[in-house]
Amino acid sequence: MSLDPAEQHLRHVEKDVLIPKIMREKARERCSEQVEDFTRCCKDSGILMVVKCRKENSALKDCLTAYYNDPAFYEECKLEYLKEREEFRKTGVSTRKRLQKLPTNM
Repeated sequence: MSLDPAEQHLRHVEKDVLIPKIMREKARERCSEQVEDFTRCCKDSGILMVVKCRKENSALKDCLTAYYNDPAFYEECKLEYLKEREEFRKTGVSTRKRLQKLPTNM
């Protein structure tokens, strides 16, 4: 069975697991200011973070949810996934693994 590298059909696991994973990663990058604020608040507040960090948690949740519910963002992540999958099918090497640095003392 030979897979066409440029084939656009998505399997159930790709739609429901792999693309949302990319969305979460990219949304966390784009909401980095809110992530940083929430992380700082949690570190400073200790066990009382549940009470003290509500504002930061709400801001983070609102930012992430805005990206998760944006159809254009989903399409952007879907196209990124399809590009990575096409490259993998052509070369057999995962894009993410290829981008990792090789050790210098080989």
